[in-house]
Amino acid sequence: MSFSATEPSIRTKWFAGLLVIGYAIVTLIPLLWIIATGFKSPADSIAYPPVVVFEPTLEGYVNLFTDRTRATEQMLDDAGPPTTWYEQIARDRGTVISGPSRYGERFLNSVIIGFGSTALCMILGTMAAYAFSRFKVPLKDDLLFFILSTRMMPPIAVAIPIFLMFRNLGLNDTHLGMILLYTAVNLSLSVWLLKGFIDEIPVEYEEAALIDGYTRFQAFYKVVLPQAATGIASTAIFCLIFAWNEYAFAVLLTSGNAQTAPPFIPTIIGVSGKDWPAVAAGATIFLVPVMVFTILLRKHLLRGITFGAVRK
Repeated sequence: MSFSATEPSIRTKWFAGLLVIGYAIVTLIPLLWIIATGFKSPADSIAYPPVVVFEPTLEGYVNLFTDRTRATEQMLDDAGPPTTWYEQIARDRGTVISGPSRYGERFLNSVIIGFGSTALCMILGTMAAYAFSRFKVPLKDDLLFFILSTRMMPPIAVAIPIFLMFRNLGLNDTHLGMILLYTAVNLSLSVWLLKGFIDEIPVEYEEAALIDGYTRFQAFYKVVLPQAATGIASTAIFCLIFAWNEYAFAVLLTSGNAQTAPPFIPTIIGVSGKDWPAVAAGATIFLVPVMVFTILLRKHLLRGITFGAVRK
């Protein structure tokens, strides 16, 4: 029987596999419970002991996207029979739909601010990381430490100065203000991560491109960026997750026009109290864009950063 010092044994593989499966189950249970709660009735969502087997309903999603008012029997009779399936769900609860809710607007604000700040952060971070990696910048180490130090302080610690500054500049409750704020918070992370990836790209690639007649920008665009795709993709995901989930600044600096989904979801209240199926439905929909963004970038995450490079 041969033994390999590098190849794990069958027992080790089984143990590692069971460990990964166990971790995945523990991690996915809260997510699956939130998704399931979105399809429960209000009574099942607060039942004790918790209801595992239930009759699914779309009432939570109807309550999420609509505003409803409680109606008397006379009002229901005057309104006539329901014309859509979601009106029927509201009628079954003794309510009538008075109009759409603001969840769609808040969700769109999250998309604009989250992806806008991520795109701006990637543009500025990539250029700054390339400069620090390739050029002799005066006081480079001090500048890099200063950039990193901005990440050490909790962002909420400067919430009051930022609030006063935004109020004087007219950036309160604006998409531009939130995009600039999230970009400033994430920029240090993107610069440090991307610099490490760009440092791994051989300089000889750019030198060869410059000899062939490329300008510095062309060499950066056509040679460095494709090789740094893995780093850009992973950094973009981290920046998007922070901007997408951020709560404190969104509560403090927005109230209507630019309010995102995180501070709006906890305020969802039904006609008789907290509507947990609607809250769970809103949280489930809120997870989709980040999940789709990660899936679209998965091929870049799986590629080696020095794919095709000459080993030294």
